Amino acid sequence: MADWGIKRMNVAPTAWIEATRKALLLRRYTARTEAAYVGWLQRFLRFRRTMPSASEVESVRGFLTRLASGGRVSASTQKQALSAIRFAYAQGLGETLPWLDGFTPASRPPRLPVVLSPGEVEAVLLNLSGARRLAGMLLYGSGLRLMEALTLRVKDLDFERGTVVVRGGKGDKDRATVFPASLHEEMRAHLARVKRLHDRDLARGAGAVSLPGAFGRKSPTSARSWEWQWVFPATSCYVDAETGERRRHHYHETAMQRAMKEAVLRSGIGKRASCHTLRHSFATHLLEQGYDIRTVQELLGHADVSTTMIYTHVLQRGPGGVRSPLELLGRDRSEVRPGSK
Repeated sequence: MADWGIKRMNVAPTAWIEATRKALLLRRYTARTEAAYVGWLQRFLRFRRTMPSASEVESVRGFLTRLASGGRVSASTQKQALSAIRFAYAQGLGETLPWLDGFTPASRPPRLPVVLSPGEVEAVLLNLSGARRLAGMLLYGSGLRLMEALTLRVKDLDFERGTVVVRGGKGDKDRATVFPASLHEEMRAHLARVKRLHDRDLARGAGAVSLPGAFGRKSPTSARSWEWQWVFPATSCYVDAETGERRRHHYHETAMQRAMKEAVLRSGIGKRASCHTLRHSFATHLLEQGYDIRTVQELLGHADVSTTMIYTHVLQRGPGGVRSPLELLGRDRSEVRPGSK
C-alpha cells in the first residue's frame, strides 16, 4: 500500500480525464453517463488539490464524506460519484481500489413512488399539447423512461405488432414494450408532420441526426435516412463540431419536464408528479389489472424483480383496499357495541 497511487501521481489530470473519457466511449456508455462520470472526476481532482499531503485512501474517502455531509447530496448521488471514481481509477489508470470494498456509502430508506389514478393521468395529459402530449401518452401507455421516449427513432415503432422497441436503454439493454393501439392514428399523423420537416431539412442541406456508436462511421448516409430520424425532433438544427454537419437533435428533456410540471399544476390534482410518475402509474395500473409481475418487469426493463415489487405496495387492493375502522362510526350506535362484530 505504500507505493499505491504512484501511477496516478505520474499522470497529468488532463491525461487522466481523457483516458477515462475514451474508456467510457469504448464501453459504449451513454453521453449522459460520460458527462456525469467525467464531471465527478473533475470535482474529485479539484478536491484532491486541497489535500496535497493526504493518501489516496484519505482523499477518496474524504471526497465521498464531504459530499454526504458538507454537500448534503442524496445517497444515490454519492453512489454515482463512487461509481465514477471507481471507473476512473480502474479503466482510466488501470488501478483498482480494493480498499473501497469495505466502504459503506450513504443510504436512505426506500420510498414509495407517487402514483396517479387513471383519472388523474387523464387530467394531466389533457393539459399537455402537441408532441409533448403524445410523448406523455407514450410514457404512460408504454412505461417508458423520459429519455427512452425522447430518443425513439422512426424505425423503433412497430405498428403491425403493436410494440415499441427501446434500443440501448438502461444498462445498454434492448427491450420491447407495448405500443397502445389507441395511439396509432395520432402517431401516424405526428410522423407525417415530422417527415415533412425532415424533407425540408434535406432540401436545405441538413436532415442528419447523430447515430449510435461506430454505426455512423460504417454507414454515414444513414444519418439522413428517414428510419433513423427522431420521433420527437427538436425545433431547431445545430452544427456538429466534429463533422460540420447541420443536424437536428431530439426534443430536449428539460423542455418536456417543464411542460409536465406546468400540466400537473393546471390539472389541479394536488400531487407532486413528474414525467417518471407516468411510468410508475403504468406499472401499478398493469398490476391492478391482474398482469403478473414478471410481465411488468420485462416491459419496464428492470434487471431485478425486486425493483418491480415496489409497485405492489401502492396497489388499490393494498392499503387503499382496506376498510378503516373509522367507517364504522357512521353506523347506528345500536350496531356498534363493545364486543359486537
